Amino acid sequence: MAVSEAAGLSYEEEHVHEVYEQIASHFSSTRYKPWPIVERFLKEQPNGAIGADVGCGNGKYLAVNKEVFIVGSDRSTNLVKIAQHHKPHDVVVADNLSLPHPPHSFDFAISIAVVHHLSTPARRMEAVKCILDLLRPPQQGVSGSGGKALIYVWALEQKSSRRGWDEGSEQDVMVPWVMTAKKEKVPKKKKKQQKRRGEEGLAQENGEAEKGSEDQKEENSEAPETKPEGDKTFLRYYHLYRKGELEGDIEQAGGVIVESGYEKDNWWAIASLK
Repeated sequence: MAVSEAAGLSYEEEHVHEVYEQIASHFSSTRYKPWPIVERFLKEQPNGAIGADVGCGNGKYLAVNKEVFIVGSDRSTNLVKIAQHHKPHDVVVADNLSLPHPPHSFDFAISIAVVHHLSTPARRMEAVKCILDLLRPPQQGVSGSGGKALIYVWALEQKSSRRGWDEGSEQDVMVPWVMTAKKEKVPKKKKKQQKRRGEEGLAQENGEAEKGSEDQKEENSEAPETKPEGDKTFLRYYHLYRKGELEGDIEQAGGVIVESGYEKDNWWAIASLK
């Protein structure tokens, strides 16, 4: 956790932004299935609605509802490059605390597993405010008429998970992301050659040895072998939200809780502007 507000940006740059730039491709390969409540929220939006996905990552939520248009944003340039494939939706590189969108112009917004990466209470509350400020304000006297935002954060209370955190645990933690070294690749042609040698036995040992040297040169040019360089571990900063904390941030940011709950080690809330 950053020791001061001034240090927050540099702390997040080192322990969040730089990490996601390096692990973007590997991270994206593990993120492809929509979470049920997020999917429900997106599919409930009316046809033609315009939304924002703040911290869109690889863009896996952009195409959940083909009847709406979403503008995604993420701090990671490498993740945005991946998200650009989800046409016709658009994506931009942007910080959660400095979004380029016009205020009060979106029908809905989502921010899934993003706000917990902000390293001070004030920065987390400001991140929530920036999301809420995107929404259309409610019409006076018309209940439920304004835009709505769905926000997800990691929960402190997840004792049943492999992480084992729970009430009383430290809320500001470093979570490892391990990139496993690539295993040595054996070219298909080499496998076939080895099989053939086994079948033919030692009868042609001398001839095969000479031919093998030629095959090896060809194999090296077609599929160079890669050798493991050792696993690499990256540490990402997270603030684990305790029960009621997300709702408190939303209310301080000028929002109203429409619905909230807990799902698979996460606290979530749907909110609108007051």
